[in-house]
Amino acid sequence: MFPQLDKELRFGYQLNGSLVLATNEAEIKILDELMERGRKNGVQRLRIVKKEELFQMEPALNPNAIAALHAPDAGNVIPYEFAIALAENAVDNGVELKIRREVTDIARKGEIFEVDVRHWEPRSYVDAREKMGKTADGSEPAAAGSGSLIFKLGVGASSLGVMWKGITMALDANVAEDVRNQSLVATIFVGIVTLILLLKPSSGTKKRGPTVLKEIVDKCSPPVGSGKDGKVEVADMFTGGSGSWNAVKGVTVGRENVKTRYVINCAGSSSDKIARMIGDDSFYIKPRLGDYLLLNRNQGHLTKHTIFPCPDPILGKGVLVQTTLWGNLILGPTARDIHKEEARDMSEATVQEYILSKCKKLCPYFDPKETFHAFCGARAKSSRGDWIIEPSAKDGNFIHVAGIDSPGLAGSPAIALEVVRLLKEAGLETPPNKSFNPNRAPIITPKAGMRGLKMGPVGKNDSNGTDAEEAKMASNVICKCEKVTELEVVRAMRRSLPIDSTQAIRKRTRAGMGHCQGDPDNYNCECRVKAIIARENNVSVDEVGSRPWPATSTLSQRWIDDDEKKELEKRMSVS
Repeated sequence: MFPQLDKELRFGYQLNGSLVLATNEAEIKILDELMERGRKNGVQRLRIVKKEELFQMEPALNPNAIAALHAPDAGNVIPYEFAIALAENAVDNGVELKIRREVTDIARKGEIFEVDVRHWEPRSYVDAREKMGKTADGSEPAAAGSGSLIFKLGVGASSLGVMWKGITMALDANVAEDVRNQSLVATIFVGIVTLILLLKPSSGTKKRGPTVLKEIVDKCSPPVGSGKDGKVEVADMFTGGSGSWNAVKGVTVGRENVKTRYVINCAGSSSDKIARMIGDDSFYIKPRLGDYLLLNRNQGHLTKHTIFPCPDPILGKGVLVQTTLWGNLILGPTARDIHKEEARDMSEATVQEYILSKCKKLCPYFDPKETFHAFCGARAKSSRGDWIIEPSAKDGNFIHVAGIDSPGLAGSPAIALEVVRLLKEAGLETPPNKSFNPNRAPIITPKAGMRGLKMGPVGKNDSNGTDAEEAKMASNVICKCEKVTELEVVRAMRRSLPIDSTQAIRKRTRAGMGHCQGDPDNYNCECRVKAIIARENNVSVDEVGSRPWPATSTLSQRWIDDDEKKELEKRMSVS
């Protein structure tokens, strides 16, 4: 299903195949069992490859590998790019998306669920808006626009009345000529003033320039790359990680009540909490943390396939080594069950030792000093030990999609079809949408070297933000490492999903994803992106969210020094 989805949504899908390695005869027996299980589940073209062929396929593998289970149809995606593509296409086709909302209660009233929702925004955003005299919930542009419209309607109606009386008087032969002339002049004056007022842009109208980008960049605070103040706690990983309420010091700005006949509970590690809101305690979530290390592109040549160890009977498939869609080498994940204290509270050094030493047994030739990023997420394992895709026993109109741990991403399209089937069984009518558009244009434009691109200090190549300077945007490089252009950032901003942070642009365009990680002393790409967001949204630069630090990283700083690189090298050698 992924090749067709990628053809339509253009999120990037790489058919690279996978290899599960065996280093002894006992593990070969496990490979045979895996192959048989895969065939029963309908997986096509599985086969065992022996050592000679294996090293022709992957020369940089552990020399102790003697065989592997090859799945040629396995592929990989960048998960957040896939999710953004799906959400964007949904909104393009009429779905209403509300961000930064927390469900606080669900009540059944007759045939309707009433869902109470808390709307929150980051503290820095609220403070910046209040400083500018704006509402914290971001509602004032619409209010200003609607108020301006009412004002204009009033002016128009009043002016028409005055002008009608003026014209009537000017044409009345019974009125003295000098009075008629004065009436005509006054009528013309009222008409001109009315026209000016009606044509004046509303205060809520968004403007996109012309703007001097350098002036905004100069007001931008430098990115944060040290300290522990922004560390994301485990509980916050259940509700957005680095973008969660606690991580961004959220402030409640409003409350809403949503009425619906059906609810789909797909709240990840919080899905048991949502279930309990309707009295369903049939399962609970046992989150499992997964930590990763990301290496520079100069390490990406070491593998073509996704490389797995022989699976652990308890922890599953274990760590992997894989070249990503964008050419980096990724190592991980761990499998840290948070209900086990020793796993939950592993030190950052121990986490890195685990990943590096395990991955060394798969591909021993990577250079750990090329690590430039680290992150962690929570997988929603359920107490039932399996995915939960079913109507709640408490209410058939409440559909659980819970406990979707690995390989949930791979199964997501099939899960979606099953949820639609369950909703139909519950009584939801789903007539085909004849105007549905399954297609979405890509955001990132592939580059052929530096052809047609220009780099330079802020202000040298920047456009003024108007459509007339699109060609200038297309050549102006905003992020040097990833060759992201101003036009790519602008096009992402002008799509259907709201964007108010550099993190959002980072995950759409890769600006700031490169080896320098947005180093202000290199190209200062984060501030450049922040300025474009401010320009496009017609807001102050302080209202634009920044990339947090350290978030879930196990690195001591965003731009690691030689000493830390040496420590990573030592941790790889731990057996």
